[in-house]
Amino acid sequence: MNKIKKGLGRGLSSLIGETKIEQTTNKLSISDLYPNKFQPRKIFDEDSLNDLEKSIKQRGIIQPIIVRKSDESSKYEIIAGERRWLAAQKAGLHEVPVVVTEADDLKSLEFAIVENVQRNDLNPLEEAQGYQRLINDFSYDQEKVSKFIGKSRSYITNCLRILTLPGDVLDLIETKKITAGHAKILVGLQNASFVAQKIIEKKLSVRQSENFVKIFKKKKGFFTKSNDPNIQNLERSISDKIGLNVSIKNNKKNKGTITFGYHDIDQLNKIIDIIKSNY
Repeated sequence: MNKIKKGLGRGLSSLIGETKIEQTTNKLSISDLYPNKFQPRKIFDEDSLNDLEKSIKQRGIIQPIIVRKSDESSKYEIIAGERRWLAAQKAGLHEVPVVVTEADDLKSLEFAIVENVQRNDLNPLEEAQGYQRLINDFSYDQEKVSKFIGKSRSYITNCLRILTLPGDVLDLIETKKITAGHAKILVGLQNASFVAQKIIEKKLSVRQSENFVKIFKKKKGFFTKSNDPNIQNLERSISDKIGLNVSIKNNKKNKGTITFGYHDIDQLNKIIDIIKSNY
């Protein structure tokens, strides 16, 4: 057994660090391998897989798949190279070259994240979820994630903020209907779902989206935010529905006011039309 030395940069080999790794490349049956349970990538681009399949048919698998022995069976878990494994199946291969290493769960997750991030294979949601898993399951903080991945602390912070978006918006990111640039604009908006749909409907660029959301962002002190979570949920629900800022003030006797914010004549007319059409 050889040991790969540290200090080789932020590639996969440096991640192995002092981990023991087999000296030779072995070949294993495709059926003896199974996906990394920590794989952050949920969606594999079909066109990219087809291109890799053609390459494998012509030249074979040049870079071995990195695997670790399973604790529960005689099979091997893929640490890095799941895309190659999938393409090899499409190409009709029965065996693939592998390198077996000893890696714990943390190292396995680190491998999966670095491989995908360095190759830009992750959408922003998958990337954020990978970082969040390091924080939740392995006691990383944002500073440690930053140093590990080789990106700035502010990059990691902004990346993780994407996870605060509503579930339907996260689905749009995962299916690549909106980009990372769009997602960053939506973070912090109360009516993010509404704006996201408008971005898709109008096919807005990131710059156009930035201009579009300006009319929805609250001016400082424009509304007094209620402390009642039920009122907050109601405000958010109405705001998402109509795409305008909403404030509800309700006293103990259930009397109060509801305020709609508008920034131009078109928004005012929209409020008037909503009221007229329902009363």
